[in-house]
Amino acid sequence: MPLESPSLLNPLWFLLFLLTTNAAALTTTKTHVFKEAPKFYNSPTCPSLHNDSTVCSDVAVHVAMTLDAAYLRGSMAAILSVLQHSSCPENVIFHFVAAASTSNSILLTQTLTTSFPYLKFRVYPFGDSAVAGLISTSIRSALDCPLNYARNYLATLLPPCVRRVVYLDSDLVLVDDIAKLAATPLGPYAVLAAPEYCNANFTTYFTPTFWANPTLSLTFEGRDACYFNTGVMVIDLDRWRDGGYTNKIVEWMELQKRMRIYELGSLPPFLLVFAGNIASVDHRWNQHGLGGDNFRGLCRDLHPGPVSLLHWSGKGKPWVRLDTNRPCPLDALWAPYDLLQTPFALES
Repeated sequence: MPLESPSLLNPLWFLLFLLTTNAAALTTTKTHVFKEAPKFYNSPTCPSLHNDSTVCSDVAVHVAMTLDAAYLRGSMAAILSVLQHSSCPENVIFHFVAAASTSNSILLTQTLTTSFPYLKFRVYPFGDSAVAGLISTSIRSALDCPLNYARNYLATLLPPCVRRVVYLDSDLVLVDDIAKLAATPLGPYAVLAAPEYCNANFTTYFTPTFWANPTLSLTFEGRDACYFNTGVMVIDLDRWRDGGYTNKIVEWMELQKRMRIYELGSLPPFLLVFAGNIASVDHRWNQHGLGGDNFRGLCRDLHPGPVSLLHWSGKGKPWVRLDTNRPCPLDALWAPYDLLQTPFALES
């Protein structure tokens, strides 16, 4: 059930929804049709949200994701995996950020409510103009999409009453209870938590120009800076707002426009602001890189150790490889969460 949102309850929006419902349904039929997911129920020990339409509950697990047509199939699988493995699925509230066009939001909302009739969610429009002048070309064109930068603005997009959120990319599935991830201790000062990978060569995330600059090269002085993947993060939005961290990220993006200090999309500004100052999360919560590198997307194995979340970061996406009959072995772990209605099922 979509939670109350002024933009979706506006009479003009509702009229547009009625006028475009048939056209949207036809578009969905010609491209992707998704099956309805089963309803998942809370276990008897789950706390009550009291008001099932509230978006501000501190009892709920708040999950933020971006939504777009290109990755919608991945998003649907991610949502299903979160609900299926949650001990309190009715207490999970999703906050979806989508491109700010009327038709886009209507179609995405319709798709979500058709496949997940009981899902608690809200869709937030994100205007490209917020970042259009700040994005620099990166090593892979898919990383230059303005929506990739929406995570920078969650603290202003989401209501002020939402104090903590789990941010998830669309190319992943969970195989564990998201409440465990959401409960990650942040300590007295950390703004966010994520798995860190200190064996990665941190210097490669920035250009020689960055390291050659006597001022910029001191950015990480006194910080035990390690690489972390921004596709899975637990964020304290109160601390983010109080610290003005959106502006700090934007300042680095503005500098990047004047002198090229990194190559890899939206990740480096997060590293510049937060690396060395985040709370640690067990690596099981981001078995990343399953999509291979950013150029060829070759198959990769899991990292050693237990797994709670599988993440196909990189060029190769499991739904693309499955459709072209060129899957990697681990893509079989994503397939059970795929809600796409196959042509055979439609004909039946």
